[in-house]
Amino acid sequence: MKNWRTVVGLCGCMCLAVTLAGCVFGNITAPPLASVSSTSNPLVAQYTLRNVREGLDAWVEFGTDKSYGRKTSTATTTSLGRFGGPLNILVAGMKPQTTYHMRAHLDSGNSEVWVDQDQTFTTGAITASSSTFAGLPFKLVNLSVSNPVPSVKPAPGVELLSMVGLQNVGTYNSVVADLQGNIIWFYPVNGAATPIKLLDNGHFILQLSTDLREVDLIGNTIRDVSVAQVNQSLQSNGYSFQITAFSHDILVQPNGHWITIGLINKDFDNLPGYPGTTNVIADAVIDIDPTGNVVWGWSAFDYLDVNRHLFGLPDWTHSNALVYTPDGDLLLSMRHQSWILKLDYKDGTGTGNVLWKLGNDGDFTILGGDPSQWFYGQHAPVIENTNGSVMTLAVYDDGNFRIDSSGNSCGTPPTATACYSRATIFQVDQTTHVASLLWQDLPGFFSFWGGSISMLSNGDVEFDSSEPYGNSSSVIIEATQTANPQTVWQMNINGQNAYRGMRIPSLYPGVTWVK
Repeated sequence: MKNWRTVVGLCGCMCLAVTLAGCVFGNITAPPLASVSSTSNPLVAQYTLRNVREGLDAWVEFGTDKSYGRKTSTATTTSLGRFGGPLNILVAGMKPQTTYHMRAHLDSGNSEVWVDQDQTFTTGAITASSSTFAGLPFKLVNLSVSNPVPSVKPAPGVELLSMVGLQNVGTYNSVVADLQGNIIWFYPVNGAATPIKLLDNGHFILQLSTDLREVDLIGNTIRDVSVAQVNQSLQSNGYSFQITAFSHDILVQPNGHWITIGLINKDFDNLPGYPGTTNVIADAVIDIDPTGNVVWGWSAFDYLDVNRHLFGLPDWTHSNALVYTPDGDLLLSMRHQSWILKLDYKDGTGTGNVLWKLGNDGDFTILGGDPSQWFYGQHAPVIENTNGSVMTLAVYDDGNFRIDSSGNSCGTPPTATACYSRATIFQVDQTTHVASLLWQDLPGFFSFWGGSISMLSNGDVEFDSSEPYGNSSSVIIEATQTANPQTVWQMNINGQNAYRGMRIPSLYPGVTWVK
């Protein structure tokens, strides 16, 4: 028998051994009708409850046995109508070819609860030999995990991977894995999403070169904006540039706007060292409202000197990340300038002026004066916190062309220091324009592109090194934020590169999975 409580006083009645919904509907004394079915994603189940009235909280707990252990986020039945209706809850976060137990909960918030009986669901396979999704065959990436200090537990959650490689077609590029290295969710796409992010509404957003795409847990497209649509809006609104592709990052704002990076180009004649005409590639920042209209735009050509090209031309700026600041502006990580720019955005009303440039030869001095302490060719800055004008900023420092104390850049003259990568945390005083290195972890290799960094709930730092060994492999490390950092968890990826690897609490906003 299903688990329910006696409900007294609803609709002027007293119901014994009756579900909450049954009492509310008067003569209906049966519990909600529950069923679990498969979806087009073999790792996602659909839990359906019928005859459920509005105004209830609903969720599903699930696991490989009846202790469950994981749960979905809570849905509120606000739109089912007076006479109830079906409520569908997507259950995701399960390993392939595994039988799971699950049961739904309903709660009115007034001690009125209903708990379904145990249901079972067996996930499908996602191996190369047996699966296609959206008509595409896929290969499974090889993940392995180690815990160098078994007595120390990593921060809870799961790992969201934005992967790329030489064989983007037919490989799982957008996946979520548990902390043991098992894939528990995937979205197959013809190409690579750089990146994929979890949204506050439980969907994912992917930046592809051709479009920006919001999808649900099954993989259904909820919203899509194309390059052609953006260019039409740019032209209609009188902007001086068009984009050729979306590139490297996307922010989702509370008002539904999407802020992203777009590639732009412009011809220049007889630049120093580049005789003739050079078609220079740069970056634009564009703010797109929910209708697909561009409401704010910024072009690197309007604000920076094209003659400063640390990585050469034509790929002049190569921006790779956007960060929204507490004062309503934007940080733009510009890899090929080894700078992080602060742009006057002001929630879409700003001038676009560059408020400051952080990095070597920028607007700040580095405490101690050693240029090697700056980041070079960096990726994915993250604001840890702000205190007035002082910002604590985590940065993955790839280290390309790092300047040593003699003024040599790594990888140039034989006497120059070897290039190396590291995870870093800087303190940035926006008033005094002094930056200081607070923390670093040097894992002992040079990952010449990609990478990401994030602060974890237990105080540790996680960072992804996209290609530390010069082949199709990546390493993601969780390290203690101590003077002598200790690796407590590591994921090795073979066969693909992780453009970003990010710990997220679970597949559901507001829910943290601890196992």
